[in-house]
Amino acid sequence: MENYSKALLRFSAIFAFIGAFIGSHMAGAGSAAFTTVHAHILVVGWLTLFAWAVYYKIFTPARTIIATLHVWTAIIGAIGLTSGMWLYYLRPFNLADGFVTAFFIVGGSILLLSFALFAVLTFMKAEDGK
Repeated sequence: MENYSKALLRFSAIFAFIGAFIGSHMAGAGSAAFTTVHAHILVVGWLTLFAWAVYYKIFTPARTIIATLHVWTAIIGAIGLTSGMWLYYLRPFNLADGFVTAFFIVGGSILLLSFALFAVLTFMKAEDGK
């Protein structure tokens, strides 16, 4: 479970940096264009992944396959949702509406699956790691 915790913690740190950078940019530019993306990067990308990293540091889940699926859907979903939001709200590349909407929805759906897997893990017998 140490690797799960480490992977989530590292991605959490990357999201924290990106979120802080976007916040700094918004403050300097006097614009709130990135507010929704900024908030989701910090809440989903930084805070949630960090909380799950702590969970895996403290507990050893009973089912490693569910834990593995949880970790990878968390990372992929957080990246997909936040980058999909960026593409959807800011339209930086003039991509087709259907593609941008699907990217946003698929990322969010993968993240939702991750939350469901985490809920399942919390109801299964887990051992304290220490």
